[in-house]
Amino acid sequence: MRSGCGAGMTAERLRGDPPQVDARRPAVRLLAVLAVVPPMRLAVARYAVPPRSADRARCDGCGAPIGLDRPLPALGPTARCPACRGRVGAAPGTVELALVAALAVLALTGGPAGARLAVAWWLAWAVPLALVDAAVHRLPDRLTYPAAAGVWVLLGAATLAGADPAPWLRATAAGLALAAGFAGTTLLLGRRGFGLGDAKLALGAGALLGWYGWSVLVVGLMLAVTLSALVGLALLAARRVRWSSHLPFGPFLIVATALTLLLAT
Repeated sequence: MRSGCGAGMTAERLRGDPPQVDARRPAVRLLAVLAVVPPMRLAVARYAVPPRSADRARCDGCGAPIGLDRPLPALGPTARCPACRGRVGAAPGTVELALVAALAVLALTGGPAGARLAVAWWLAWAVPLALVDAAVHRLPDRLTYPAAAGVWVLLGAATLAGADPAPWLRATAAGLALAAGFAGTTLLLGRRGFGLGDAKLALGAGALLGWYGWSVLVVGLMLAVTLSALVGLALLAARRVRWSSHLPFGPFLIVATALTLLLAT
């Protein structure tokens, strides 16, 4: 009898209530996501200016300062200056939607934790880069270089945690090769080729794609070119651009890289 009773109590323990999930975790994650929005909006507002122009530090309408010390409402979803109510930076909701898409890509991307951390780092810089390039055809060094450097370092740390250095060496070679190819078109074709900003963006994008294989890098590049061509044809059909118009390639490279990472992992 004692044995049966003890077994029953043990079974009850095994069938006990599942571990309780801290109800505060979703709120903490939401706050962390919301905290990323003002820096991203500040980057778009600051660098989405014409070439050879000073970085934007004030509202264009009234001259009110823009900064993280008083982020709302200028650097919030409404994107409105607190003084004159003029729009500041990216259109309302665009940064937030892009951030949601980036989080979805990160959640669905597989691979080791170190590689996913590199993807998260790159996406955090890719969101403002895509919006700035779409607005003014510009990919600032202050965004492209940290994005590429962080990817390289984080992938290197992931390699140190593993045993095979081959993925990191391949990622390094892929980033340099893709960037060199883009820069080469600029030197040979001038404005008809990729810009130097695209080459610097390719350092990080190429490294991430190359981490998963040379074929992944090729697929990502082909997808970026295909997306660019399809959008260009659609804009031509709608008479929004001319044959001589130049579309920014950065947003297409960013979207193609994210989609290829999803397919590859």
